[in-house]
Amino acid sequence: MDAKLMAATDGGDVNKLKVGLNKEDAMLMVDATATSKKPSEEDQSPAGIINPLLLLSAREGSLMALNVLLEREDAKRPPLMIISQEFLELVEGGSSAQGRTAVSIVGDVEGGVDDQPAASLAVGALLKGVTPDGDTALHVVAQNQENGKHFLEYAGIIYERGRGLLFAKNHRGDTPLHCAARAGNSKMVSHLMNLAARSGADMKLRLLRMENKRHETALHEAVRFEDGRFLGRKERRALIDATTHTAAEERNKDDAAGAQEEKNIVKLLMGADPELANYPADGVSPLYLAILLGKSTIALILYDKSGGNLSYSGANGQNALHVGVLPHRDSVMMEFLVHWNKSLTTQVDKDGRTPLHFASSLILRTGSYLTLELLGRPPWCHFVWIPRRSTSVLEIVFKANPAALYQADKNGSFPIHLAASVGAKEAILFFRDKYPHCVGLRDAEGRTFLQVAVEKEILGILFYVCETPSLAWILNMQDNDGNTALHLAIQSRNFRMFCALFGNPEVNLNITNYKGETPLDLSIISKLSYGLNFIENSEHKICHALKSVGANYGVIRWDKAEEPFRRPSNPEEEDQASRRLKDAAQTCVVASVLIATVAFSATLAIPGGYRADDHTNEGTPIYAGSYLFDAFIMSTTLAFICSSLATLGYTFSASPFVNLVTREVYTVLSVLSFSSSFVCMSIAFALGVYMVLAPVARNTAVAVCVITPTIWLGTNVDSIFKLVILARPLCIRKGLFKGMVQLLRMYALLVVTTLWPFIVTFGWAALARIHRHR
Repeated sequence: MDAKLMAATDGGDVNKLKVGLNKEDAMLMVDATATSKKPSEEDQSPAGIINPLLLLSAREGSLMALNVLLEREDAKRPPLMIISQEFLELVEGGSSAQGRTAVSIVGDVEGGVDDQPAASLAVGALLKGVTPDGDTALHVVAQNQENGKHFLEYAGIIYERGRGLLFAKNHRGDTPLHCAARAGNSKMVSHLMNLAARSGADMKLRLLRMENKRHETALHEAVRFEDGRFLGRKERRALIDATTHTAAEERNKDDAAGAQEEKNIVKLLMGADPELANYPADGVSPLYLAILLGKSTIALILYDKSGGNLSYSGANGQNALHVGVLPHRDSVMMEFLVHWNKSLTTQVDKDGRTPLHFASSLILRTGSYLTLELLGRPPWCHFVWIPRRSTSVLEIVFKANPAALYQADKNGSFPIHLAASVGAKEAILFFRDKYPHCVGLRDAEGRTFLQVAVEKEILGILFYVCETPSLAWILNMQDNDGNTALHLAIQSRNFRMFCALFGNPEVNLNITNYKGETPLDLSIISKLSYGLNFIENSEHKICHALKSVGANYGVIRWDKAEEPFRRPSNPEEEDQASRRLKDAAQTCVVASVLIATVAFSATLAIPGGYRADDHTNEGTPIYAGSYLFDAFIMSTTLAFICSSLATLGYTFSASPFVNLVTREVYTVLSVLSFSSSFVCMSIAFALGVYMVLAPVARNTAVAVCVITPTIWLGTNVDSIFKLVILARPLCIRKGLFKGMVQLLRMYALLVVTTLWPFIVTFGWAALARIHRHR
């Protein structure tokens, strides 16, 4: 008779296995090794692998099936490996197995079967087998989420046969107690603790305090499993009002939401060992984990059950207060933590940061919200506006230990520096209100919080400092390289930050850093570092603004300063510059060709059409000789010429056969021609639409002519924006009159360089009209 080996490793496989057997053709339970013919290696169970029938019985919690396997082992018979219908009935507790003992069933299946010599069988080998995860049979039965009595009895039988299995660890380092706690099986947890207690109180404590490879006890798994919530206003009032331990215990009875002691695994474990929350000695404590998961009610249970004797430690050297101040955490729980242990505010993590460092780096919000509060008497409820205090988290930590404001981390950064680095303006306002001189604290690089904000490009912090007269004394402070905030703003090429500092008269424009560079020098160097670049870039505008107010040069030698930015001297640098020009040309040449094509087509398909053959000037444009027609023809002509020049220039600038200097010149001319062709095409479009629509829809034609110039605004929005930003600082530095004069000159230059096609187009049309009327 052929036999197939079928093993079940979980509940789903058990059901498949049961269905797979046909009751009419069910083979008898036979011994895989007790045959007259030596079995093949494929039929034998590998050493150390759990017996599949034992795994099946453990998953189902079948006591009779377990007894069959154990009694066979006691009789020193080879282990059963192949399943039969009778064994399945034992697992299921079916009617055919009822009233029969395990011995009688075994006897039914063993008739006429030769036994393997008993000497080859290891004593207790059945329960020593493990699953691929390293789980023993006790692990498997402990993982079951059912609270049936038969599972508890099953675990008891295994314990009696091998007491060491209660302390065995799987590949993750978990004991059966870890597995039971993770499954949320409170009865199994209690039963396993009772089994350990049979060997003495010390063995029970040993089991409870055993750690897995993540250095976690079963209490950690219970914290993850149990439901918890944030604390509310009710608990906060209880913290303020309760002064006795009895009051705290009453409070936690409510926190457990009426759960019975034996059903709450956290309470169960802590009741068995009040010091359990102190483990592990280093690493993530149960309290830290509870707060990290947002289960503040569990944290209260841990504290009360331990009598306050528990660990606050967490990952990376942090404590529970470090994680408690993170966003979306429970602020009421933080008050409890500070109330329990104020020394938490002085402890640092592996980076040397206190909880105040963490709290100061939060982006805080202000405002209020409406909530419905229930009452114990009529009208039974009412609405209450609850203010959202932007610095409530910060205040709790700071109030517990104000000295932490002056405690630097390993990078030399104080809490005010971290607040500046993330734009936490409210935190800086809070610190300045408490200790005004803390704004002058320097980090390891000699930077104030203002310089940190400038390097991180946090505009809100910079604007706040520039608009606060009492903070003017830190505007010109220098870091370890001698750079002020203005130096750093220019190095970052941030035009808005430059204008904010430039517009403050207290900012000194002529301070040199330790290299002898003034802000003007840095702006020139920044411009040189780009090589060939756009004239509207920030570095050009910054340099021009500083020169316009008479900013001084430093003591550097410009022949040496320019040397790193001279024309590439080696082939690699020249190839890199060549690729930049080629990429720019390939990007723009397609658009310039398209504009040339449209302009050429527009001169042939003119608006209004041509005169009929019976007219004196047959075949000529109908609108020929009119002012609008002359302007239209001139704009399309200019668009065709400019776009053609741009196309030709881009072609040369992309050619590797032209030297680099000539290619740069062609690139500059092409950019100017290309931008002008856009303006010309917009003029031609507006005039063409007006000539066609004006006789029948004048309002629409006017609207099109008004909207079309937005193309010019779009191509010059950055230039206009920078002039607007620069207006106020320039007037402050030079005076209102001189500042406005310079701004008008800058605007006039912008208009002439970008809108010259308007002047040529409509100027020519006007001259042509005057000439015709002579």
